[in-house]
Amino acid sequence: MAEPDLNLLIALDALLAEGSVAGAARRLGLSASAMSRTLARLRSATGDPLLVRAGRAMVPTPRARILRERARDALHEARIVLRPAATEVDLPALDRTFVIRTNEGFVEVFGAPLIAAVTAAAPLARLRFAAKSEKTARPLREGTADLEVGVLGEMGPEVRVQALFRDRFVGVVRSGHPLAAEGEVTLARYVAFCHVVASRQGRANGPVDAALSALGLARRVTAIVPSFSAALAVARASDLVALVPASILRAQPAGPGDTAAIHAFELPVAIEAITVSLLWHPRLEADPVHRWLRQLFVTVCRQQAPG
Repeated sequence: MAEPDLNLLIALDALLAEGSVAGAARRLGLSASAMSRTLARLRSATGDPLLVRAGRAMVPTPRARILRERARDALHEARIVLRPAATEVDLPALDRTFVIRTNEGFVEVFGAPLIAAVTAAAPLARLRFAAKSEKTARPLREGTADLEVGVLGEMGPEVRVQALFRDRFVGVVRSGHPLAAEGEVTLARYVAFCHVVASRQGRANGPVDAALSALGLARRVTAIVPSFSAALAVARASDLVALVPASILRAQPAGPGDTAAIHAFELPVAIEAITVSLLWHPRLEADPVHRWLRQLFVTVCRQQAPG
């Protein structure tokens, strides 16, 4: 029996990840015709079409769906086998780009100290913060992201999780807003003003609305923005009330007389705190470089987190 061409494993992983010949060709730096020939070889080797035409797109066959994660894991293991064993990390010589999926609010607060900590230990290493438009474990599974930072969602049972810090929501208004005057922000005062909310999915309601509803009250949401940073910007320039995590306020100017200053206040209704976590795929669990990076994130974030 002829030995299989293990180069086909690289092509299979790219084809199943991209879902198209053109996408796989771009990923591997090949021409579309060369990738088409490779797909033909893969079909012959596996005895399956792998990708079939569905309208203008190509979709994986049932066998391809089964092979997708197996091919990715096999390729990862092959790379480990062909990499020099490392029990200790040579940080000054570490030349590697780490991709971190997170939101812009986290980058604003923790980005600078994390970059400084990485650069101090590994001057040739780089952090690339990538936006996450949705909660999915796919980038971690496929190896296109090293870490993800955020509030834990439906990420799948195989994803490893490490709590970074606890956060809470606070109300925010511009300096000089009526709610910024001395005195407690009561429920009546809180719901008397219009609100701006942050939601990537465009949702107007959240935990604070459920808590208000239980008390027979409701707030009026007149604007929905995609991020907490945008909510702060709107609140700073209007009479709208924003709801943001307390950690984000660490990146905001708040000096006396500062025209950009904002006023934060404790919410007059109780809602649960949130846990911001670090997530990664188990294939990187024992990687000494990745373990060093995870510990660095835990240390820096806990030093910088409020409270």
